[in-house]
Amino acid sequence: MGESLTLRRKRPTDSILYGLIYFCALLSVALLALILLYVLIRGVGSVNWAFLTTVTSKLKGTVGIAGNLLNTLMIVVLTMLAALPIGVGAAVYLNEYAKPGKLVSLIEFATETLSGIPSILFGLFGSMFFGETLGLGYSLLTGALTLMLMVLPLITRNTQEALKTVPDSYRQGAVGLGAGKWYTIRTILLPSAMPGILTGAILAIGRIVGESAALLFTAGAAKTLPKTLAKFFAKIFQSGGTLTIQLYLSATSEGDFSTAFGIAVVLLVVVLFINMGAKALAKRLDVQNRK
Repeated sequence: MGESLTLRRKRPTDSILYGLIYFCALLSVALLALILLYVLIRGVGSVNWAFLTTVTSKLKGTVGIAGNLLNTLMIVVLTMLAALPIGVGAAVYLNEYAKPGKLVSLIEFATETLSGIPSILFGLFGSMFFGETLGLGYSLLTGALTLMLMVLPLITRNTQEALKTVPDSYRQGAVGLGAGKWYTIRTILLPSAMPGILTGAILAIGRIVGESAALLFTAGAAKTLPKTLAKFFAKIFQSGGTLTIQLYLSATSEGDFSTAFGIAVVLLVVVLFINMGAKALAKRLDVQNRK
């Protein structure tokens, strides 16, 4: 009688299901490893210092992605500067201020619908509205504003879920001590939810780095490097192709697959470092919150 029912009656179907679960897990890992290995084998030979620090020039006989790296960094910074305050603010309103009702349901429905729209439609809208109506044309700013619309649902939903995980006792304790609503949110709730907010931000950066369809319509494909500080800031209002745009053009229009796989290797490394840094920072914030 001391034995559990699981130990006494282990059904054959349980073993089969366990086997299928482990097989699916191993298959997922194997597919990821296969993709990484294939990309590294095909592209690591193209990556060198000159490839990372120069731009492609037929006159100089150089092949490089420095301009595309800079454009990608600028797109990420511009998009996050616009999306983070709006996304976090919307999540705080929905979770802490808004009363459950039709308005909240409408906002949540709109957010979920927005996250399911194909990126090519965002690109078409961004080109027509930001590029034509607002007169921004093909520019990094047009691309950043378009990507802001794409990552807003991701940031909002992750922040909202992170705020829901904060215990109500934190809110009740702050009220008992006489703290105001905004003071409680700013000093207690947001710091406690920071690991979840950071996760949403990193997922958004990953989507920005990997996006190409929307940027083809909005940011263009220029890959020049600015030579002065004034030209650097002016570049925000000029055309600029990111790493994914250049990868697409190298593999299709130019037929240069060695360069395309080299860019793919750089993208993998960038995403790997972003994820590692995010995990380390989230773990550190979590440890600090528990103290």
